[in-house]
Amino acid sequence: MSTRESTTADDPVIESFEQLLAPMIRGEKPPERWRIGTEHEKLVYKRADFRAPSYDEPCGIRDLLKGLEAFGWTPIEEGGNVIALKGADGAISLEPAGQLELSGAPLENLHETCAETGRHLAQVKQVGEKCGVGYLGLGMWPDKRREDLPIMPKGRYAIMMRHMPRVGKLGLDMMLRTCTIQVNLDYASEADMVKKFRVGLALQPLATALFANSPFTEGRPNGFLSYRSHIWSDTDPARTGMLPFVFEEGFGYERWAQYMLDVPMYFVFRDGKYIDAAGLSFRDFLEGRLSVLPGERPRQSDWWDHLSTAFPEVRLKSFLEMRGADGGPWSRICALPAFWVGLLYDQSALDAAWDLVKHWSMEERERLRNEVPRLALATKSPSGGTLQDLGREVLKIAHAGLKARARLNAAGDNETGYLETLDEIVASGKVPAERLLDAYHGEWNGDITRVYEQSF
Repeated sequence: MSTRESTTADDPVIESFEQLLAPMIRGEKPPERWRIGTEHEKLVYKRADFRAPSYDEPCGIRDLLKGLEAFGWTPIEEGGNVIALKGADGAISLEPAGQLELSGAPLENLHETCAETGRHLAQVKQVGEKCGVGYLGLGMWPDKRREDLPIMPKGRYAIMMRHMPRVGKLGLDMMLRTCTIQVNLDYASEADMVKKFRVGLALQPLATALFANSPFTEGRPNGFLSYRSHIWSDTDPARTGMLPFVFEEGFGYERWAQYMLDVPMYFVFRDGKYIDAAGLSFRDFLEGRLSVLPGERPRQSDWWDHLSTAFPEVRLKSFLEMRGADGGPWSRICALPAFWVGLLYDQSALDAAWDLVKHWSMEERERLRNEVPRLALATKSPSGGTLQDLGREVLKIAHAGLKARARLNAAGDNETGYLETLDEIVASGKVPAERLLDAYHGEWNGDITRVYEQSF
């Protein structure tokens, strides 16, 4: 989740609807300037007893961040606490219970993306070894209750944690117990954005299935393969979901802005502090009628903040975010951007992917979204067969898209190798969560602590 540093002097008051469209319009880039921004979160634990470290204990989360400064990262503070870092490889930030996130830099190809991921994991492992800390690549804490987890000292999280129980049963689980991999991608025009958004939204359940990796809750199987995905179904219906309007005629920047205006606010950032505006209307803010800031109108930065507070399966800001995957190990961190870049960054691949999904009804899309958390690749596909069958077709398209991009590394290899882990999953029909369950019921003999052997 984004981290605010300060309010800048160049921060105009929003006086027209056109200003609300500016972030999306500004995102338009010709294909040669398209970049790949990969985000990945990991669970942090103490190797001695598997507990989640607090922020301020010795060798806790704060000390991990400070240790990373040795690699050239610059600290970002809030209220006197280091809560993020920025550097050449993007930004390192904290999720609410201390999940560590890298929001990678915008990079030209997947070789650079995977190298960035490797650098980051090497750095956090080096700091972690000094502190007896390890990292898990899973979609959800496999054994922790909410009350077992620390809370990070970030003002926006305090506001969200107060608000979440008002609007859903599982919002606190989303904040405290989950991890994801995401990729941020560019578009050339409004029409290009719309097509990519539609393909991304329709195929997001397939990505959820391929990356399903959260089958345990509080030490036992939870009946799901991606419980992280299920959690989003009861977090906050005003800011989540499959967004039927995206598939309606006339969808574009204006319709997205109207949707975001209807998403209730969380906060306003002023003078280094977060003001609680949870549940209030940005439309009222535009009219100077926000109760917590009477008479004040929003600035451009307020709109940028607000754009980061909707959590659908695909999100538009000045780029498109693909948000359907559980957290995972190094190979799957590289595989997620490979999957979406292969489908969306080559025109022939994009057209082929759209041809696969364009006839699906909204009812079919919603059914996929609802069934995938339990069934993963066994879910029936609207195109016939199962998602395993669909996955074969989609991965062929992704391979062709990456091959056509012809981005080579020093050894002369293109980017298709990063799809190998997904090829193996589809060939076997067994997603990561199912392999974990096999181990739990087999060699682990029901001992959930064995999951920590999956550490980075």
